[in-house]
Amino acid sequence: MKIIVNTSLMVPIYEQLVDQIKLLIRRGELKENDHLPSVRALSRDLKISALTVKKAYDLLEEEGFTITVHGKGTYVAEINMELLLEEQKKELQMDFEKAIQKGRRFGIDDADMKELFELLMED
Repeated sequence: MKIIVNTSLMVPIYEQLVDQIKLLIRRGELKENDHLPSVRALSRDLKISALTVKKAYDLLEEEGFTITVHGKGTYVAEINMELLLEEQKKELQMDFEKAIQKGRRFGIDDADMKELFELLMED
């Protein structure tokens, strides 16, 4: 499992972990019953706090993406892929809404923002 943490982002590290693990699940790189690295091992590999990894694993479990078996580790749960995709669409929609609000604060009109989004989507 390859996870990259970017400490220069404004996104908390535990959220980066959650997002990357969800992406691995969506891509099929992590499947039901796959074992995730232990909290200690992942924190050592990424050189981050074990509490940060634990927080990410707890959130994944709370959202139904993983199951933790005491003494045995954390495993990928059965995933409803439609629900996962819908959740990711909602998160992306919120990000777009924030970008639009910021553009309006800078005085960019809707036509210019639409042109910018279309330009970004071409790549």
